[in-house]
Amino acid sequence: MIAFFDCIGGISGDMTLGALVDLGVSAGWLQETLRESVGLKGFEIHSDRVQRHGISACSLKVSVKPGQKSRNYRDIQKLIDGSDLPAAVKSASLGMFKRLGEAEAAVHGCPLEEVHFHEVGAVDALVDIIGTALAVDHLGIQRVVASRVPVGSGFVDAHHGRLPVPAPATLALLQNVPVYGTGIAAELVTPTGAAIITSLADTFSEMPSMTVQRVGYGAGKRDLEQRPNLLRVIIGQPGEDKTTAGGSEADVVMVETCIDDMNPEIFGFLMDRLFEDGALDVYWIPIYMKKNRPATKVQVLCRRDATAAISDRILRETTTTGVRYYPVRRLTLQREQAVVTTTYGEVAVKRITGVDGQVRVVPEFDACRRIAVAQDLPIRIVFETILREIGSRSALDNRSDGL
Repeated sequence: MIAFFDCIGGISGDMTLGALVDLGVSAGWLQETLRESVGLKGFEIHSDRVQRHGISACSLKVSVKPGQKSRNYRDIQKLIDGSDLPAAVKSASLGMFKRLGEAEAAVHGCPLEEVHFHEVGAVDALVDIIGTALAVDHLGIQRVVASRVPVGSGFVDAHHGRLPVPAPATLALLQNVPVYGTGIAAELVTPTGAAIITSLADTFSEMPSMTVQRVGYGAGKRDLEQRPNLLRVIIGQPGEDKTTAGGSEADVVMVETCIDDMNPEIFGFLMDRLFEDGALDVYWIPIYMKKNRPATKVQVLCRRDATAAISDRILRETTTTGVRYYPVRRLTLQREQAVVTTTYGEVAVKRITGVDGQVRVVPEFDACRRIAVAQDLPIRIVFETILREIGSRSALDNRSDGL
């Protein structure tokens, strides 16, 4: 499941949780889980329907009873670590709180462990952040793409006094994130909202290719004149490539640059990180640049929604001063993963269907490498043995891992 966070009117913790509740997550279930699994007391979650520029949305409010204790980052870390939450929810919650705590620590000049979340704000943030992690896990969202983030202007009153908008902690969290000014004299992005979206989003770009299944709207508290004060979260399945007679055709992007002044040992590290960022393929091409200098042309093939992350990685990890990117068309043969039983045990393979309908089976290189190392065999022998034992399509185990 993929989710697109469309930050129409910005983002805050209650807008995020409101949109996820609007997608079908029960506010009552969230409240009960936070009480029973986390031990969080003294709060109520209320959800109502409101209109923002004629659009019906979920307005979510966390009411906190008086007398709540304040918590610092260390207290919150212990609370989450000691909870009965699923491991993935714990990890996501701690990641968001760490980002928020690091931003506050940088602004106020104190150690992370001593960052203080004051009374009501601490409970509010716990509900918003852990609730968001619970809802994302409950909805089965595995990947998040976010739009550019709009920011407001003016001032906001906080515990430490009157602060400029965007608040200093918000700006610290939004580093390396595409934002734009709106001229709206209001706080459109809160520190909690910034921590949530910068932790969840794999990339910030236009809406990815997807099959839309559901849409949720979370309302901000103020009804803005200039635009709907809404966060729209769209969930669905990743878009399927167009099928043609020769295979699957898709729009992808080529990101490239030329480097002539970098330690070549860095290229191996860079390739690994680019694949982590969503690269479909990475190439190093020997070239000659001006004054006949030998250089390397870096080319990275990726989907459109990964363009920003790939470009950012190249600019941060290499000595280049710029990148180029342009759309390309890609035609691929139909391919699926499968498992075969061999004398080495079960081995992962690729089953590739050609344009003529003929199927060929190729062992996965990593699987062959593991066998070769474990049994001290030449990888060539392992590869040839598996191919020989496959023999025909009938030898394939019918189990498929999908692509």
